Amino acid sequence: QVQLVESGGGSVQAGGSLRLSCAASGYMYRSNCMGWFRQAPGKEREGVAIIYTGDGRTFYADSVKGRFTISQDNAMNTVYLHMNSLKPEDTAMYYCAGAADGTTVWPPLMSSLYKYWGQGTQVTVSS
Repeated sequence: QVQLVESGGGSVQAGGSLRLSCAASGYMYRSNCMGWFRQAPGKEREGVAIIYTGDGRTFYADSVKGRFTISQDNAMNTVYLHMNSLKPEDTAMYYCAGAADGTTVWPPLMSSLYKYWGQGTQVTVSS
């Protein structure tokens, strides 16, 4: 059984930075895709950053490219989302997700490709 727990969210002024963490426990296919998704009120959940743990390749949504960085620790039990130059439109609930075993699509931006989800951590950016 896999459990993902996000942390690091909070309230920040526009232009500020936050680092989100996603701690994974339980068994999960090691060479897999981990993603950060976000969902704001009235909007559908969108993938913002993806990392393939097999080789570290990353993908970013255009809306966050150049501002957000996804990374993983050496043990690959934690993934991070470094968020810089935050904007009010970044305000959302952020979710960590792990793709289903055997997922080969790149980049896997569809939430339906992910089997494991964290509970979410709220990010609020004020202007």
